[in-house]
Amino acid sequence: MARINPGGQAALVPSSRELRVLRGSILLAKKQWHPARFVVGSLMPKVLVILAEGFEEIEAVTPIDLLRRAGVEVTVAALAPGIHVTGRSGITLHADTPLAAVETADFDCVFLPGGPGVKLLRTDPRVGAIVRRQAGAGRWIAAICAAPLVLHDAGLLAGQRYTAHPSTAGELTAILSDERVVEDGRIITSRGAGTSADFGLHLAARLTSPEKSAEIARSICL
Repeated sequence: MARINPGGQAALVPSSRELRVLRGSILLAKKQWHPARFVVGSLMPKVLVILAEGFEEIEAVTPIDLLRRAGVEVTVAALAPGIHVTGRSGITLHADTPLAAVETADFDCVFLPGGPGVKLLRTDPRVGAIVRRQAGAGRWIAAICAAPLVLHDAGLLAGQRYTAHPSTAGELTAILSDERVVEDGRIITSRGAGTSADFGLHLAARLTSPEKSAEIARSICL
């Protein structure tokens, strides 16, 4: 339907039927949107990555990179008071913030890389409190290599399917050693540096969409 505006030009005006269809589409979109999927007030999923001295660089940087390519807001937090964290291979990363500044904030996913630095994650009570709070809120937790030990300490792996690095088998006695990535409930685990890309793409699929994850995989020739 058209009307003539004061300038003498025709302007399209939606009919009453078109307006009803538009309103119906908006209501349907509101019903299909699930507020628990993302943290309230966030326009994109938010991930917290906690780095301790001695972290495994590949296990940290690969998922961080893939998640950011997917449009995820990734906050890298240093366990120690500073913002520079050195990994097991001597590569120093510049974190976004010390953990102390964000430890009470809400994130859609908390991600723990592995490496020798897991010993420090296990002995810091803040990390256990963060993953327990995350689990209590029904939000995602991701851990790779030796980092599932942190979830074990927090009592989150009992009755769960999971995988981890073979070196942790003395404590993690139910490792699914043939699985590169295991998802059970809201917990996602992976084996080590060699499975970091699979792990990062799996996180991207869960936090954004399988289509976005597949697009990224193609773009990096996987």
